[in-house]
Amino acid sequence: MAAPHELSALDLAAALRRGEFSAAEVLDHTQNRMESVGAAVGAFAHHTPDLAATQAAKADAILVRHRHGGEPMAPFLGVPVPVKDLAMVAGQPFEAGSAAMRGFVAPVDDGVVTLLAEAGTVMVGKTTTPEFGLPCYTEPATGAPARTPWDLSRTAGGSSGGAAAAVAAGVVPAAHGSDGGGSLRIPAACCGVVGMKPSRGRVSPGPHRSEGIGLVADGVLTRTVRDSAALLDVIARPRPGDVHRVAAPASSFLEACDRATGPLRVGVLIDPLNTDDAPVHPEALAAVAGAARLLEESGHDVDLAPRPMGGEDWMAFMPLWSTGAAQVPLPPEAEHLMKPLTRWLREIGRAVTGVEHAGALAAMQQLGRRIATAWADLDVILTPTLAQPPLPPDELELPDPAADFEAQKRFTPWTSIWNMTGAPAISLPLHRAEVDGVELPFGVMLGGVRPGQEETLFALAAHLEAADPWPLIRKP
Repeated sequence: MAAPHELSALDLAAALRRGEFSAAEVLDHTQNRMESVGAAVGAFAHHTPDLAATQAAKADAILVRHRHGGEPMAPFLGVPVPVKDLAMVAGQPFEAGSAAMRGFVAPVDDGVVTLLAEAGTVMVGKTTTPEFGLPCYTEPATGAPARTPWDLSRTAGGSSGGAAAAVAAGVVPAAHGSDGGGSLRIPAACCGVVGMKPSRGRVSPGPHRSEGIGLVADGVLTRTVRDSAALLDVIARPRPGDVHRVAAPASSFLEACDRATGPLRVGVLIDPLNTDDAPVHPEALAAVAGAARLLEESGHDVDLAPRPMGGEDWMAFMPLWSTGAAQVPLPPEAEHLMKPLTRWLREIGRAVTGVEHAGALAAMQQLGRRIATAWADLDVILTPTLAQPPLPPDELELPDPAADFEAQKRFTPWTSIWNMTGAPAISLPLHRAEVDGVELPFGVMLGGVRPGQEETLFALAAHLEAADPWPLIRKP
């Protein structure tokens, strides 16, 4: 019988229902791995043993009643799923990777946390995130950095770096994350796991958060496409007052994984979008070529997609990103506690006028229209997830914040576009290659051309997973 950490979230939930493990046994096994491989990859900012023990005991009581009387059960009862330390879990630390937040305890559960709890998951800890989730690497001011288990000298990506590392290293089968510019897909590519950014409006930020300009989406990191789909079924719940809504799936996202799509028009794009100066690693190109070949063999029409924008177009978005950083509610006396990149972004953001902010929002929306028009004859866009393999962190976190920001753009020249357009995108770990004597993962990204295309992406992703399976656990 497989050990708990070797199973997918769906398979572990089924094993718990059959009585192969108790939730307490799974929790004990998970906590041991949190202390060993989890610590090696810097996956956790905080462990939550008391809360997890309470949730596991509740799950075991329900499991016993189910076996004796058929009591209905939540779909992921007893399955460990940690929460990124950018979401609030009532009574638990909420530090967002910042020394300025050290010691803060969340007063309430965020909505996505409530939904995960209602699905029966056991919240074993808060995963590591960089300061306020701003960079694409995970070097927090409050604890250990997150590293890819493929090479502990390289970043796990960000900002859901701890979550991706925990999943890839076999600590948990799935983990909550969030994505405002690639923060699920970037660490998925760095760690060799699956990361889906849902459509704008798919996962409600309510009841305690607002949509803002609509860039950020909650989601999950998993080792399998079906786990990603099934957990999106759990957290994709509208709430009163939501600004954005998308149509519900025809049945479920999990069911979509087994659905035939018919021939689709797939546009391949390897030119960078957020900059005009981003060298693309040959193995990142090889990853896309391999995915394109599999899609062509399945009967899809694969051709080059037009490049609808360049680096100057992307920079029109900068006032929105910087004002988002400036908006974090902290007292002036906490400013010196923040990292140089955060202080730099906040300084830029505070100088943005209301008129400039409105102009940047309009520019982003106009850019979305241009992209939609350029890709109107396509169904899906295929790109590398990242321009490079997971990098050593000192190639990204640079002493000069402006240089740091440019290095991040060159590392991630595609992901943020799907946050701007609001369409879904998924990163798949389809390719692996030796770089500097070490085998490393390379992700490919399937992006929708309009919001609401999760079912299509899951169907394609499940087919690619079956055609070219990837390793599920990487021992650090």
